[in-house]
Amino acid sequence: MTYLFLVVGLLLLLGGAEFLVKGAAALATRIGVSPFLIGLTLVGFGTSSPELVASLQGAFEGYPGIAVGNVVGSNIANLLLILGASGLIFPLLCDRSALKRDGVMMLLAAAAMIAVCLTGELSRAAGFVFLAVLALYLVYTYRADKKGQDGAGVLHAAEAEFLKGGRAMSLVIEAAMAIGGLVALVVGASLLVDAAVEIATNFGISDSVVGLTVVAIGTSLPELATSVLAAFRRKADIAIGNVVGSNIFNVLGIAGVVAAVKPVPIPADIASFDIWVMGAASILFMVFAWTGARIGRVEALLLLIAYGAYVTVLLR
Repeated sequence: MTYLFLVVGLLLLLGGAEFLVKGAAALATRIGVSPFLIGLTLVGFGTSSPELVASLQGAFEGYPGIAVGNVVGSNIANLLLILGASGLIFPLLCDRSALKRDGVMMLLAAAAMIAVCLTGELSRAAGFVFLAVLALYLVYTYRADKKGQDGAGVLHAAEAEFLKGGRAMSLVIEAAMAIGGLVALVVGASLLVDAAVEIATNFGISDSVVGLTVVAIGTSLPELATSVLAAFRRKADIAIGNVVGSNIFNVLGIAGVVAAVKPVPIPADIASFDIWVMGAASILFMVFAWTGARIGRVEALLLLIAYGAYVTVLLR
């Protein structure tokens, strides 16, 4: 039954995030919110919502390895696994104007997460600082787009339209999708975390390893589905924007909320190894994306090989 609950939890997370994003985006459009603002906020929060619920669940149940490992592991999976898989399907062209702002912000967020992890605790103070920085980043991004200072705003608007879909829905259906998606996320995260902890106990592995692998990959399913679909449709900018935005929200938003609500200690194994892998993966992505303005199939294959090597080290 444990594995059944694990699968059901993963499906609920994937479906819940899908319905929440589409329903919330449609409701926001109905009340006049711009596609850019929807892409910047609702889509970013929506695709990272499984990480939020799962990390909160881990924190409240006393599993810091899941609470912290989920954030770190999701960021690693986003950069190495998801971009690698997407880039193999179709080469991903990179908008350097978006990288200048969002890519750099992703690097700064990764550096901030590393610094906090080295203190030994994801404290409430750190959580509030993360949330404040996220708020400032969103305000700056919104104002920069309004003034036409960069081209990244077009990408956020495209993300919103891509994930929202083109079919018009009634108000009742939009609200039902948003609420139903949220409920599915809560139930799915509970099933996923409980099943993952039981699997870890049965195999004698730490909750950190489970958080970094099973839970992290499971909560990254919305990003995986979105990026792979975007690659198939040759919307490479959306695939990259989805991952970069998710990584920013994971650190500043998800870790920020978790720390503000329930501070957690940083597992020693994550502080000594996994945060550095996250930092290295962030730098590697920026090097690939900036130097050639694309992630071709060779780079994508290298990303996948790197992820395979990382998981092998964790499970050895």
